[in-house]
Amino acid sequence: MLQNSPNIITLHEYFWQENEDAVLVLEFLRTDLASVIKEAKKNWETGLSVGEIKRWMLQILLGIDACHRSSIVHRDLKPANLLISEDGVLKLADFGQSRILLEPCNDNTNDIPPEQNMPTDEWVLQQQPETILATEKSQPEGVGSDERETISKEDYLRELDHIKAKDPEDGTDKDPNIYDGNTSCFATGTTSDPEDDPFKNSYTYEVEEHGSGDLTSCVGTRWFKAPELLYGAVKYGQEIDLWSLGCIFAELFSLEPLFPGTSDIDQLSRIINVLGNLSEETWPGCVKLPDYGKIFFNDNKTPMGLQVCLPNRSADEVRLVEKLVSYNPASRATAMELLQDSYFSEEPLPAPVNELRVPLSNSAQDESSQREWYNMDVDSDSDFDEFSRVDVSNTDTGFSIRFP
Repeated sequence: MLQNSPNIITLHEYFWQENEDAVLVLEFLRTDLASVIKEAKKNWETGLSVGEIKRWMLQILLGIDACHRSSIVHRDLKPANLLISEDGVLKLADFGQSRILLEPCNDNTNDIPPEQNMPTDEWVLQQQPETILATEKSQPEGVGSDERETISKEDYLRELDHIKAKDPEDGTDKDPNIYDGNTSCFATGTTSDPEDDPFKNSYTYEVEEHGSGDLTSCVGTRWFKAPELLYGAVKYGQEIDLWSLGCIFAELFSLEPLFPGTSDIDQLSRIINVLGNLSEETWPGCVKLPDYGKIFFNDNKTPMGLQVCLPNRSADEVRLVEKLVSYNPASRATAMELLQDSYFSEEPLPAPVNELRVPLSNSAQDESSQREWYNMDVDSDSDFDEFSRVDVSNTDTGFSIRFP
């Protein structure tokens, strides 16, 4: 669905393993926007120029617009998932948490103004990608690769349901009554009681109940999570991507994360310090959020506002972030609306792609995985921060982590 978009990572090939796992062969992109921000803050004396920022923003918007036009919500937008080629082309990647809304319209969209093609707030997220028409199925031994069987959409979904209903550890059937929307992040301590494995409930979005229309709030990365997810929402739309987009834009402007929370509660507290308390006035209907009545904060009568978080930035730049970082999802500007914003047509104009400064490699790739586990600090946005200490030991195949 997205292969014709220049700002979406290219899927070269896919195939099925004997254990029924799907393997995706994606293009290799050496660095990402997180590395650009880190390099600009550390080594570029003047940081990012306005022209560079505008070009990065436009590429992100084009990628998100392609997703939303195809009724796809990404659910994990952050600088590290915005990969960059050596020649400066930015591409959205990591669609592991994405979901498809409804089937995209088959009409000739070239004859209709873009604004009329955008998904509406009334669309409800569905769990299964209904647009999949056929896929290749693993064949018995002896069947040639040129004789691979094609199965129908119905058969594919039926097999997928069967696979997802199996426990990955022992192959037994899982409880069919568990579905995506009953579980919010264990880090919030909301609706799920952790069992022996504290991460088990974090992954229950893999189990689905057809027709529920509910999703999990345990998606995305904390610093870029929309407030509705932090309050345990299980019914939401593409607006969660727009909130993440606002956080990314703010980080491009300031070279610092906008809301670097150390826990989900701290994340909400940081948002409230900037935007004020969440209420029916700022977002009609917010009282219906699952955890709204469970989490309370002191009344903040003097929120600092986004302009304080973006010092030395123009009023137009602050306004751009304000269009996205809004409590009310319906108030957030769409990617198409922002692409038409006058900010991008005013001087200084967006820099040409081939003039963008691109780090030689991803900074995260320069550090060993084990060192990253040891060096978790307060600036991390990982849910592992909920644990005071972890024991890391080497194994024959890598390393293992034990939580006290």
